[in-house]
Amino acid sequence: MDPTLAETLTTWRRHLHAHPGLTLQEGETAAFVAARLREMGVEVAEGVGGHGVVGTIRRGGGAGGNRSVGLRGDMDALPIQEVNPDLPHRSTIPGVMHACGHDGHTTALLGAAALLVADPGWSGTVQLVFQPAEEGGGGARAMIADGLFRRFPMERIFGWHNWPGLEAGTVAVHDSAVMAAGARFEVMFEGHAGHAALPHLTRDPMLGAGHCIVALQSVVARNLDPLQAGVISVTIAEAGEAQNQIAQRAMLKGTARWLSDPTGEAIEAGMRRVADGIAAAFGLRAEVLFRVGVPVTANHPAERELAAVAAGAVTKVRRDLPPAMTGEDFSWFLKEVPGAFVWIGNGPGDGGCELHNPNYDFNDAVLPAASGWLAEVAKRALAGR
Repeated sequence: MDPTLAETLTTWRRHLHAHPGLTLQEGETAAFVAARLREMGVEVAEGVGGHGVVGTIRRGGGAGGNRSVGLRGDMDALPIQEVNPDLPHRSTIPGVMHACGHDGHTTALLGAAALLVADPGWSGTVQLVFQPAEEGGGGARAMIADGLFRRFPMERIFGWHNWPGLEAGTVAVHDSAVMAAGARFEVMFEGHAGHAALPHLTRDPMLGAGHCIVALQSVVARNLDPLQAGVISVTIAEAGEAQNQIAQRAMLKGTARWLSDPTGEAIEAGMRRVADGIAAAFGLRAEVLFRVGVPVTANHPAERELAAVAAGAVTKVRRDLPPAMTGEDFSWFLKEVPGAFVWIGNGPGDGGCELHNPNYDFNDAVLPAASGWLAEVAKRALAGR
């Protein structure tokens, strides 16, 4: 990459880091993206599925003239207070920061646009998908519902996520599952409230909730195939109003993750069975809400290989990393069209430079490799290679 472009991308990335847009509040980021695309001469559509932006680059003639491909970058930040006091480009928005590197993902896609605009050696259509609300806001589904693939046709789609702990600039390509499906759950136990000194006159939902926290772990330990990964984490417990009262109800909340659809089905069925059994044992009523947020992010075979070949043309490639139990909204796009999702190393994760950590900062040295991979995979997809 030309050093001038690399410097420009670094400036853009640091601007976005300093001015983060929370999930569903990415208007300023979207306006910045649209302005940079228009400066390049790229056709721009705004307001796609919320604050989504789609840039379209068309180039006729050649073998790929009638082909199309999508490239995606996510834009939203997290409700986390940054603790990088010495960082010149630290967040200027209290309680909001780019703790997952979406500022880098957005910038890398802008860099790919710049590379493609400057390169006359390809033909076809590239759709640049700048997605809002990836962090639990349903941005991918909102863009799909707003006609993303109908209004901006693409035969394939590719995306990436930075990965702390992986050598900076190295592209990791998985055979199938890259990241897990995820659900948020609530388990409510309702009993009969009363005086804490007269427990025999009550039905204590806290007792049921306590047993449930422990018993839910048996779903993973004793109901799942030991070779299939699954996670159930209870992260919130809510109950009670006074220290001398047994509460009327208790609520457990948390998240579940899995890497195959049968595992997800077993987790949900097991959670419902455990909650109902505990409720029956202690004379309570149980209710389970299980909301799937994202499916498994799984690469399609042909696109996986295309992604790996494109990566080898611009940087190092790894094919040996296991999937992660984190979730990714890009999975909804892969339900619509074939594609692949890769990791690109962000370098060491020491010192708190880990995803969703208040010390995190995207590594700007990764931008040339990330932009280069996006541009290369688009050109190879259009060429049918």
